[in-house]
Amino acid sequence: MRSALGLARRALGQSWPNPAVGCVLVQPGDTGDRVVGRGWTQPGGRPHGETEALARAGAAARGATAYVSLEPCNHQGKTPPCAPALVKAGVVRAVIPIEDPDPRVSGRGIAHLKEAGIETVVGICADEATVLNQGFFLRLSHARPLVTLKLATSLDGRIATGAGESQWITGSLSRRKAHLLRAEHDAVMVGIGTALADDPALTCRLDGLAARSPVRVVLDSRLRLPVTSRLVAGARETPLWIVTRKDAEAAPRDALERAGARIIAVEEGADGRVDVTAALEGLAQAGITRVMTEGGGILAGGLLAAGLVDRVEWFRAPTVIGGDGRAAVEAFGAKALADAAAFERVSVGNFGADMLESYCRRP
Repeated sequence: MRSALGLARRALGQSWPNPAVGCVLVQPGDTGDRVVGRGWTQPGGRPHGETEALARAGAAARGATAYVSLEPCNHQGKTPPCAPALVKAGVVRAVIPIEDPDPRVSGRGIAHLKEAGIETVVGICADEATVLNQGFFLRLSHARPLVTLKLATSLDGRIATGAGESQWITGSLSRRKAHLLRAEHDAVMVGIGTALADDPALTCRLDGLAARSPVRVVLDSRLRLPVTSRLVAGARETPLWIVTRKDAEAAPRDALERAGARIIAVEEGADGRVDVTAALEGLAQAGITRVMTEGGGILAGGLLAAGLVDRVEWFRAPTVIGGDGRAAVEAFGAKALADAAAFERVSVGNFGADMLESYCRRP
């Protein structure tokens, strides 16, 4: 099952709006079990992992055990359903960690396998499978994607000096890891302040992974992003979505759309900016399940204030900038400790001289 989960992780950032699913087909033998097929969800969410594994296994799938990282589907979508495909291939046993909460599936795939006489085991590595597809589940249950807040700061939590210098606080290994994180998310999001100040490309610039660049998202309430920016210049090669207010002016909207950007109009927040909750709902409606934010302190504070940050990836460089530097998170109204955003640290790693701490939201 952990092998199937590992295969599923290959699809993170590529399978939306579908979940990332891995499948391993194992054939028992006199000298031990033998893997006869492996598969994972392909870009765009199809073919599914089970279909890929069955195609690789061919006739060897008959009599095999299928380890699938999420309940196989049992409905006809843009591809044929996977549960009947496993039955047709002659699989005799299925091991599944969790049900798929999608109402089109939700136990029906498991029921189909059992009705066909396939021994079905549910619950192995359930927690790991839940974490893996948390973004897909949040889109179903809360109409928003999973949100990862990525920060790169000094030891004292500064993202730039008082004069605005920020390149580079962290080292090259940290930046490479950050590009890998981009590849594992469906979208990367910044506010217009960061887009104007840094003119970022927000692509994945790792050798061999350029095609895995995420959708670039800019929250831009007044459509100030210049058509001459790097983001807009690359909009026809790597998708650029701009989330703005419903009352945004038509002229800049038309210019950005002509340049290849997609405009998503949502309600404005109380401060006149794009409402972050509405922005995430708009992304979810467009199919996004996992978004990483690399914006400045205002966006980070807004997301934390709204309780929308699920994970934090915090790179810390061994430097101290001081109180006149720019904070990673702007004030978001935490007047008492009980108002603070609380997280649990799940891992720590070194990247050159820097440290990466990973956190998840505290239940």
